[in-house]
Amino acid sequence: NNKHLWDRSMKLTPLDAPGYEKVVYAEDEASGLKSIIAVHSTKLGPAAGGCRMFAYPDLDAAKTDALRLARGMTYKNAAASLPLGGGKSVIIADPHKDKTPELMQAFGRFVESFEGMYTTAEDVGISVEDIEEAAKFTSHAAGLTKGEYASGDPSPVTARGVYLSCMAALKHAFGNDRIEGKTVALQGLGHVGMYLAAHLHEAGASLVVTDIDAHAVAQARQKFSARSVAPNDIYDVDADIFAPCAMGAILNADTIERLKVKLVCGAANNQLADDTAGDALLAKGIVYAPDYVVNGGGIINVSAEILKITDQKWVDQKVELLAVTTDKILTKAKALNASP
Repeated sequence: NNKHLWDRSMKLTPLDAPGYEKVVYAEDEASGLKSIIAVHSTKLGPAAGGCRMFAYPDLDAAKTDALRLARGMTYKNAAASLPLGGGKSVIIADPHKDKTPELMQAFGRFVESFEGMYTTAEDVGISVEDIEEAAKFTSHAAGLTKGEYASGDPSPVTARGVYLSCMAALKHAFGNDRIEGKTVALQGLGHVGMYLAAHLHEAGASLVVTDIDAHAVAQARQKFSARSVAPNDIYDVDADIFAPCAMGAILNADTIERLKVKLVCGAANNQLADDTAGDALLAKGIVYAPDYVVNGGGIINVSAEILKITDQKWVDQKVELLAVTTDKILTKAKALNASP
């Protein structure tokens, strides 16, 4: 049995994280895997959340990200009324250079060590193919393209949820729900950002985009007649809507000060750098559509696979409900004059 060979080569270290149910750091010499799985809550059901591969500068940075993301998943799954708890995993590696099938297989074994307490899926830096490698060694991986309940790439579903929620948030920010003729400053043209750009372009919005990947920017310019700016200039764009679709913690005192928009609605996780950021947006009169609600489409899609639901209508209805929830939260926040 190979399992015991693996148990010896992979070193599992529990990490201290008050308020979290289980956080473990795994180091596997054979494959080079360095990874953290963080389970925040299993109160509503087994924890589910994607895996992110990123070249974190150190273990501390990786842990901070994993904890923040795992906690976000607890809210996201609850906001989408899914019977799932919150968890997340990170792999400390450069997705362009360090990724190997062996690395992802070792990650699969790490996930399996949680014995069903945590199910993984795609996130930043991780593709469907990567998860399929991991799935060779764990039955707790979702977002697959093969299999009876396979849900495939969650990105288009996430993008649709963000788009619908954005439409619902328009009337709170502008008093009407016309996207046509409005300018959207879109940060990040990864899987979700590119699909969101397509929705917005089709609906008649003008796009100003940025990404560190020049190829993605060129594609958006060509396909959506988008204008592009340097990554740090996206906050200064004269736009109606800011759609953050890259990394989190981008809304802080400095960037909020620079924004010229009336609405923030995007796919990125944990957009607010800290608790004061929500109040800063409110003080500036900018409507903020809560990220953990609007970007719930991906996990809804993945959850259908985890919960073994084959009815596509179930997914569609849950995704459409995200817009209703966004509307309710913004209505309530306005009534209380509070940050959503």
